[in-house]
Amino acid sequence: EEKDDDDSDDDDDEDPELGFTEAIYYMAAITLFISILSDVIVGTIEGAARSWNCPVAFISVVMLPIVGNAAEHASAVMFALRNKMDISIGVAIGSSTQIAMFVFPFCVCVAWAMDKPLDLNMKVFETVSLVLCVVTVTFCIRDGKGNWLKGLTLILAYAILAASFFFHAEPPAEGLAGTSRFRIDG
Repeated sequence: EEKDDDDSDDDDDEDPELGFTEAIYYMAAITLFISILSDVIVGTIEGAARSWNCPVAFISVVMLPIVGNAAEHASAVMFALRNKMDISIGVAIGSSTQIAMFVFPFCVCVAWAMDKPLDLNMKVFETVSLVLCVVTVTFCIRDGKGNWLKGLTLILAYAILAASFFFHAEPPAEGLAGTSRFRIDG
């Protein structure tokens, strides 16, 4: 039985296909390419929102992260299929933490250096959405075990969040129209 355990450990150890220098060059080239593509995507968000008749917030909060993080989602699913849930959860939670703790504040600092208006002042709707997401995920992963009900809970929570960003209407600011075309006046 011990030999079988040793064989499974050997399967986990794989020889690297790229050297350190090659990997750095590939990462630099891919980063440059992705930054160019990101600039193109950002420039087309408002036009897409008008042509699809949906709010910019929906595209930037729901659609763009799905497309932009497709490789990360695929790797998390592959690790989960190999029964390496700790790595799968680490990929998903690590990315969210990285965005919240580094990327968002870094973008604010870069915007400040470029004299562009960007701050960390999120509106109430976005703040409540973020807090509810954190609480929901925390309750689902706190015991380190997963099942279909927890997965369904997270999927339905995401669907509710997506629908709320689709139908949410920001109040108009200084004579501007709201950000959603689906304003419900009551």
